[in-house]
Amino acid sequence: MLPEHASQTPAVRAVEIHHLTPQPPAVAAPAQVVPVQPGTVPSVASVVLPDGRVVTGYSLSPLQPEPLAAKPPVSRAAVNVALGGVGFLAMCGGLLLLTTFIAALTALVTQLITLAAVIFGGWIAVQVFTASGHRGGSTVNIRKATFKRNHFHG
Repeated sequence: MLPEHASQTPAVRAVEIHHLTPQPPAVAAPAQVVPVQPGTVPSVASVVLPDGRVVTGYSLSPLQPEPLAAKPPVSRAAVNVALGGVGFLAMCGGLLLLTTFIAALTALVTQLITLAAVIFGGWIAVQVFTASGHRGGSTVNIRKATFKRNHFHG
């Protein structure tokens, strides 16, 4: 049997250590230079890392916001308010003309009614007060009539 203290000690294992071996940087063949117009192809940037490797890639330019449309010298809200004011003034003028027309029409109707009353009243007065001869029927002289027991005796 194993002694008592031997079962409590951990077992020793073999440890393997791996050492990384640096790779020499790959030497790339020089790229062919093709003349191009500036602005059509983005520029190429190369960065040398601390371990000697060279990373080459396109540089990213920051995104430029789209240019804003040129603002007119007068804002649209101001133009809308001005047009609304012009429309309101035109409407007020129209309402003033409308009320003037209604007042004139009312005065005309009043004068026509007055004229009709004068003409019709004059015609009635002429019919009542004209002493034209007897046109038929009987004339009764009320002064000579006598009333007896609510009966007329002529």
